Amino acid sequence: MNSPTLTKEPLLKWTGGKRALAPRIIEQIGEFDGRYFEPFLGGGALFFRLAPEHAILGDLNADLVNCYRQVKNRPEELARRLAQMENSEAAYYRIRESSPRSDLSKAARMIYLATLAFNGIYRQNLKGKHNVPYGYKTHLDLPDRGLLLQYSQAMGKCRLRKGDFARTTRGARGGDVIYFDPPYTVAHNNNGFVKYNDKIFSWADQKRLAKLAGTLRNRGCKVLVSNADHPSIRALYPSFREIIIERNSVIAASPEYRKPITESLFVGCRVG
Repeated sequence: MNSPTLTKEPLLKWTGGKRALAPRIIEQIGEFDGRYFEPFLGGGALFFRLAPEHAILGDLNADLVNCYRQVKNRPEELARRLAQMENSEAAYYRIRESSPRSDLSKAARMIYLATLAFNGIYRQNLKGKHNVPYGYKTHLDLPDRGLLLQYSQAMGKCRLRKGDFARTTRGARGGDVIYFDPPYTVAHNNNGFVKYNDKIFSWADQKRLAKLAGTLRNRGCKVLVSNADHPSIRALYPSFREIIIERNSVIAASPEYRKPITESLFVGCRVG
């Protein structure tokens, strides 16, 4: 059987995902011979577009890491499970309220909900429960065997780690590329950064991330950090080159409220 053509699109649409910005970020990465690290994987838009041969990927969300492991290791079984799931309002809410026990069933549930949710996004509340309503997109098909085989092949040599960003980047060395995309909250009306949001990603975490980014840069890694375009964040990366990127907000339900906002990309690499 011929190998499937590798997909360049993310499997899951994730809050804060970089699908639209991936080409611009990849321009800043350039050519490299080392490994690729992405500790805040989410939807993996950058990873799937970049398609590195050797990658170490991580996230704090255990369900998300499990989902990718099932896609990587058991794509055909996962496809059969998804083929049994119905795209209807009643089925959606029944599956949303379910709590499957097996790793395969948990992965199928996550992909199902992410595909059929309103605005096509998987989002959890502070209790870790998916809370997005049904999207009424009965024309959409769930990922099938062929598509899941593409994602499985794309993840062929990657390693998945569940945990903190410091754990995921442990062992990074000179020549490696690390892309950090931490959770951050911006008030879209004035691009104001919500500095003390401990329930998402605390200010202490932001400072710890900036310190680690500097350490990795000094070790010889190329480090890129997406974050809020705000003076308090800018002050954390004084020796990094900052690139301002404009994008449209995709948080609002109605397109008319999705105003342009800016965010920062900090790029650091050791010179000489």
